[in-house]
Amino acid sequence: MTQDPQTVAWLDQEDARLAQMIRAHRWAVQYVAAGEEPGEPSFGYTIGLFGLGHPELVVVGSGCDNTHGMLNRVAGMVADGRDLVVGEMLQWPDWAGRLVVEHLPNPGEVLLGANRFYERPAEYSVPAYQLTWNHADGLFPWDDGYACGPECQPRPGTWRA
Repeated sequence: MTQDPQTVAWLDQEDARLAQMIRAHRWAVQYVAAGEEPGEPSFGYTIGLFGLGHPELVVVGSGCDNTHGMLNRVAGMVADGRDLVVGEMLQWPDWAGRLVVEHLPNPGEVLLGANRFYERPAEYSVPAYQLTWNHADGLFPWDDGYACGPECQPRPGTWRA
């Protein structure tokens, strides 16, 4: 597929900006607003952790500021040498929320920017973990009485970009 010169120039600038951000900070956060199609929630993900030998991180169904905050906090731990484990619960004394690390089975349908950065096709996508957050009532999507519903925070593998 041939792209027009204006689009190619814009993509080149975005690629350079992203590379500069990752060189300076070791990772970047890409936020994607909810799509118009059902099942296209808002989400954010890191780009750069794969280069540090770790899966990228994804947060889905939270607002832009919260998503950036969660991803930057956990990515900072990873950049400092912490390896996350699927099933692990993360919590901090200065934050009431909790995060559970889950395997994201369809990263090729989610991490479009990360795969572009690492020049990987979707079928050989960089790996990712979805960080599942508890709702304000303290419940996770798998808990009885979870009020937020699947449209709020879809389960890993049930949504795509």
